[in-house]
Amino acid sequence: MSEEFSYRIARFDDLPAIVAIYNSTIASRQVTADTEPVSVESRHGWFNDHAPQRRPLWVSEQDGKITGWLSFSNFYGRPAYAGTAELSIYLHADARGQGLGRRLLALAISHAPTIGVHTLLGFIFGHNTPSLKLFESFGFGIWANMPRVASLDGVERDLIILGKRVD
Repeated sequence: MSEEFSYRIARFDDLPAIVAIYNSTIASRQVTADTEPVSVESRHGWFNDHAPQRRPLWVSEQDGKITGWLSFSNFYGRPAYAGTAELSIYLHADARGQGLGRRLLALAISHAPTIGVHTLLGFIFGHNTPSLKLFESFGFGIWANMPRVASLDGVERDLIILGKRVD
């Protein structure tokens, strides 16, 4: 990844690129529990839930191309959990393994307190070693291990919830 890294709040017209990156991870059965591609239209509500001042959705860019995205999402949807956010990071295939996920996660950790978030969570499949290692390298600990809660093509998979306090 070149040093010409930038990120910004996602705009609605970025949604096709965001969805394309997301859909590109489905076939691996390593990153998302969706088993079929999602449509741009089906993600309108999700996009609108990401208010920049509370639950931002960022895109990274390199040479004018969206290379990845990071979202802060509500955890459990109840007011008492307002200080907790789930992080999701998805990268374009050409940008994987080049440090972009590390850059985005570092930015998210430093940004969280400015939006009232004191606890960050990552929901990661137990077989997704690269993502587990990334989060663990930033001090996230295993807060839950949910064995065999997902079935991907008939293979039962664990979900690991990693957490970190950032206040």
